[in-house]
Amino acid sequence: MENLQVLERIASLKGRKNYEEKKASKLGFSSLYDYFEDKIIKEQTEIKTKENNLKDLNLKKKNKKKQKSNFVKTCKCC
Repeated sequence: MENLQVLERIASLKGRKNYEEKKASKLGFSSLYDYFEDKIIKEQTEIKTKENNLKDLNLKKKNKKKQKSNFVKTCKCC
């Protein structure tokens, strides 16, 4: 199955195509298509992990705010 994103990226390379082909072969890929397919998959997984990390940070911040609100003041001056 051909991925349209991969084909679009290969078509847009123009003068950098030779460079990317050498890079792909150096990294052990059999074709430029395989290299870009792997590259796109890695980018998508990085985006998902960043989103999950942001969600976790937001939850932690909310939990900290809740914990601080439960604090009871013992004196009237603060």
